Amino acid sequence: MAHHRPEDRPEAAPARRRSVIRAALTATAMAAAMAATAGPVLASTASAAAPAPASATAQAGKGAAALGRALTQRGKPYVWGAAGPNAYDCSGLVVWAFKQVGVSLPHSSRLQSTIGTPVSRAALQPGDLVFFYTPVSHVGIYAGGGNVLHASQPGQPVKISPLSAMPFHNARRI
Repeated sequence: MAHHRPEDRPEAAPARRRSVIRAALTATAMAAAMAATAGPVLASTASAAAPAPASATAQAGKGAAALGRALTQRGKPYVWGAAGPNAYDCSGLVVWAFKQVGVSLPHSSRLQSTIGTPVSRAALQPGDLVFFYTPVSHVGIYAGGGNVLHASQPGQPVKISPLSAMPFHNARRI
């Protein structure tokens, strides 16, 4: 009889998948934050592409850094009107995360959807704000790989969901 590690059992597949997704999202956020922090030097050594303008690099850096902070809040409960650190609503999570990196935002998804630079769905980068429904009534932070980190609704903790699970309205880079 072969001995298997507990993580090799079929019933461990969902946990293993979550672990892989968590590692990929964390790596994506960290890579984005490191690239944005290192600026043109890292960009020019990482690829032959021309470095991004300083303002674009600074914007990507704030968003990626805010995403990194927000990822630490996964699992915290949803509470309408809450802005951390023990509970959040969708815009409160965004307010808290960006406050950690020195950016002040209003506690309203509708108002947040008008701040910063517009970004197309195809050009999303980790840390961009993604807005849902018409009129806008929900916000999350793009986590990369077609996923969004958000505080979704009562009874659901701060979590990562597929971007495609909600009706996309617009996105902004802060």
